[in-house]
Amino acid sequence: MGYVLYSLSFCALVLATALYFTRQRWLHLLPIPEPIYTRLPTSFRDDIEAGLSSSAFDLSANVEAGDSRQGLDDAGKREVQTIMKRRGVDFDEARRIYMQNRFKNNNIGPDGIPRDPKFVSFS
Repeated sequence: MGYVLYSLSFCALVLATALYFTRQRWLHLLPIPEPIYTRLPTSFRDDIEAGLSSSAFDLSANVEAGDSRQGLDDAGKREVQTIMKRRGVDFDEARRIYMQNRFKNNNIGPDGIPRDPKFVSFS
């Protein structure tokens, strides 16, 4: 009986170690519930402080110009922050993943051309 218990605990330890070291591959697939209340930034300055800016998507010009808008879209910010947390990627990669998902949901190809068979384009 002792050997069975030892073998099961050893297998559980090996499995837990393997899952820990491969967590970047499967962790984003888990349905992790979001908190009921999350404080989202309400201005471009808060967006920059929250890490929602980069050299390719620079918000500092908006802050310097005194832009009075409320900042980025709340739903988009929430989704990008969720992607950043779950997949462990930076802001630019999370923004790219977010846009690809939006394109896919709206039946638009990765190149920006609609996949509708009735679509006609004139150049």
